[in-house]
Amino acid sequence: MDLTILYRGPLASCDYDCPYCPFAKRRDTPAQLRADRAALERFTAWAGEQREDRLSVLFTPWGEGLVRSWYRRALVELSHQPHIRRVAIQTNLSCRTDWLEAADRETVALWCTYHPGQTPHERFVAKTRQLGELGVRFSVGIVGLPEHAEPARRLRAELPEHVYLWVNAAEGHTYTDGQAAEWTALDPLFPFSRHPHRSAGLPCRTGESVISVDGDGKVSRCHFVRTELGRLYDDSFRAALAPRPCPLTACDCHIGYVHLETLPLYDVFAGGVLERVPRTLPAPDRRLLPVLPATGSL
Repeated sequence: MDLTILYRGPLASCDYDCPYCPFAKRRDTPAQLRADRAALERFTAWAGEQREDRLSVLFTPWGEGLVRSWYRRALVELSHQPHIRRVAIQTNLSCRTDWLEAADRETVALWCTYHPGQTPHERFVAKTRQLGELGVRFSVGIVGLPEHAEPARRLRAELPEHVYLWVNAAEGHTYTDGQAAEWTALDPLFPFSRHPHRSAGLPCRTGESVISVDGDGKVSRCHFVRTELGRLYDDSFRAALAPRPCPLTACDCHIGYVHLETLPLYDVFAGGVLERVPRTLPAPDRRLLPVLPATGSL
């Protein structure tokens, strides 16, 4: 079967202190880090053994995974497995990039988030340049806060045109039509993020071809509906895989609503659902972007 897995282990530490994130600058104890490493290595071993399934894996740690060697190693190892269609991770891109030379760049991908104020603009852009030189698939995104508008415009102006810049609506933030239009000029798909999507009773791929797995191997349909479907390591979850409507009133996170069958996002992101890379990159409105000198562009 074709199965997409969103894996989130116990790791909750991050090297950034973004004010809009509850896990900013949180530190895991050595014991917690050892537990996270053991859980990830167990999952990686399981995924590598599933020769009868075609798997796609997205790591969605609460903290920053790629500053930990075991996450880098997991992506490299899984990228070389013939039955792994895609292995990706959400990251702030604060880590080095040379380790990706050992990965299969046809399979590995990164979902990168730019956090202004946490890293110098030039450093982040340099990291994206390195990814491009390595031939790694990636998208870049930013949280749509008012103070991020100018950094986002500058970033869009410096990224190659083929790199998608997505904008996430800030949690709890309401956008006027004018504000939404400005973000849509940068990310033509921003309207999908602007408002939560009604999901109650609607068909969703989660629980059928998409599952969420935690560090203990508990399987649920997604990160937001935590009802247990079974366990990963004894295969008990398989009997529970079936079409089922969403039990929640609304879904407001991309890694959730992208799987709603009532939205066209599987067509929009065909081949790049996990790393958030559209099949055809929508063109931003470059009239609103800053004019940069030639030496400042990629």
